[in-house]
Amino acid sequence: MADVEIYTKSGCPFCARAKDRLDRKGVSYHEIDVSEDSVREFEMMRRSSRHTVPQIFINGRHLGGNDDLVAAERDGQLDRLLSVPKKGKAA
Repeated sequence: MADVEIYTKSGCPFCARAKDRLDRKGVSYHEIDVSEDSVREFEMMRRSSRHTVPQIFINGRHLGGNDDLVAAERDGQLDRLLSVPKKGKAA
């Protein structure tokens, strides 16, 4: 299974949509709430070069925000990314 990280803020409707989409696909993810954590928010901005949430990473690779998640699911890229196991783990 892929390693999925999602940076979020509480009350963010786009974050809720992204998490719901991942939940419906049965994808487990590590949520990093940056609502009151400026250090983690800076980490997110450094990793993604973006300042908006959500920001989604799969196996350390930046996918983007909710719109990017929807587009990746639509064109089949999301399933391909999720099928790649995280490094160091057997399939």
